[in-house]
Amino acid sequence: MQIILATSNKGKVKEIRSLFEEDEVIPFSEILGPMEIEENGSTFAENALIKARTIFGKLGRDDVIVISDDSGITVPALNGEPGIYSARYAGKGATDRDNLNRLVEELRKKGLKEAPAFYTAAIAIVAPGAEYVVHGWMYGRVIDTPRGEGGFGYDPMFIPEGFDQTLGELDPAVKKELSHRSKALALAKPIIEMLKARSVR
Repeated sequence: MQIILATSNKGKVKEIRSLFEEDEVIPFSEILGPMEIEENGSTFAENALIKARTIFGKLGRDDVIVISDDSGITVPALNGEPGIYSARYAGKGATDRDNLNRLVEELRKKGLKEAPAFYTAAIAIVAPGAEYVVHGWMYGRVIDTPRGEGGFGYDPMFIPEGFDQTLGELDPAVKKELSHRSKALALAKPIIEMLKARSVR
């Protein structure tokens, strides 16, 4: 079965492909073209399911497994912002840099040089007659002076627990091991294997 990703975010596509090297993993846009999906859920899980269900429905096929990720960073000191709005924190059409700059700005408004924070990833899996959602988390702190050019999103301002470097500075292999998305995908993998095995019976 093909695994279709309900995302066109290049960073996410690369990370997910690296975890499913033996499978054919295709971003939905390569089949359906560009598409805006309204994420109007109130949780990461709801938004992940909205995206996966939409793509599964548009494909109209029973030989695919659709995976969707909804993820973001939460800073309790900022009343939980940006949370589910992480990808559009600086407004619709905002770039990663725009969003990062907004978070830096909000920290500075509160006079915070750093603050505890955590990343959440919800992975939704939709296949014929089946829906699942799993979660992964990564804890650490955000700083008001971004460092490093690696990763994407808020990575240059997030320092994971037990480290002194930001995700933008850490080796990609280290980041992959710590990643909230990697943790969620590790839980998703056996579900996907089960769905693939079920489809060949």
